[in-house]
Amino acid sequence: QVQLVESGGGLVQAGGSLRLSCVGSGLTFGAYAMGWFRQAPGKERELVAVISWNGDSTYYSDSVKGRFTISRENAENTMYLQMNNVTPDDTAVYYCAAGRYPKWSTNQNYYDKWGQGTQVTVSS
Repeated sequence: QVQLVESGGGLVQAGGSLRLSCVGSGLTFGAYAMGWFRQAPGKERELVAVISWNGDSTYYSDSVKGRFTISRENAENTMYLQMNNVTPDDTAVYYCAAGRYPKWSTNQNYYDKWGQGTQVTVSS
């Protein structure tokens, strides 16, 4: 049974930092592209950042580029999202997901394994 479990969410002040983790089990973690997505109240889920199977290629949404860093440690079946200089607009439930193949895609339908999400709240 495939499981992706996010952790590290919480309440942080604007301008602060947070690091999210996603641990996978029941899958060959290093074989798949991975991604972070988020959904704010009343909004559709959106892509935050994605990373290729070996970490050599990444993509960020314009809203987080330069502030967030996605990384992965395949030996530990773990993916990270370092969030710096957060703003209230970053408040959302953050989800990790595994893709169908080693290379990433910006199409959410490409990702067929999802975690339950972790709440991030940024206060002003």
